[in-house]
Amino acid sequence: MAKTTTGRVWKYGDNVNTDVIFPGKYTYTVLDPAAMAQYALEDLDPRFAKAVRPGDVIVAGRNWGCGSSREQAATCLKMAGVGAVIAESFARIHFRNLINNGLPAITCAQAVAALQDGEPVTVDFEAGEIRGAAGTFAFPPLPEAVLGILEAGGLIPYTKRRLGLG
Repeated sequence: MAKTTTGRVWKYGDNVNTDVIFPGKYTYTVLDPAAMAQYALEDLDPRFAKAVRPGDVIVAGRNWGCGSSREQAATCLKMAGVGAVIAESFARIHFRNLINNGLPAITCAQAVAALQDGEPVTVDFEAGEIRGAAGTFAFPPLPEAVLGILEAGGLIPYTKRRLGLG
């Protein structure tokens, strides 16, 4: 994982559920992780999957990823190239699914309030900073174990590395 990500802000509101992040109608038909990216946020923002670029950052309100424990909701964002998700708060299971997929999940209400859709943003994971047009916003440093998972690209590669299996 890079120590920073730079991209555009994609801003969404409160209570965006996993069925909106990855539409449930594809749960049992789209099984290839790379193919999942083309359906990311399809019902909420039809332009997202075609226009998102590597490093872009989702900025969301409260309870991002509520609903089912569908792992595809995290996988499709990672495969679409999203560099981080910043929210006021996360649904617990989705938060863990993001980390398990190697996608940084950051809670920072001040940044959420200030960042605007489409503006450039840089997230510095090592410094614990989010930089946008309205200024710099601090977030608590990510725990060492989480940084290890993100650096490895997800929990499975992290575990394999720790066990000497790959």
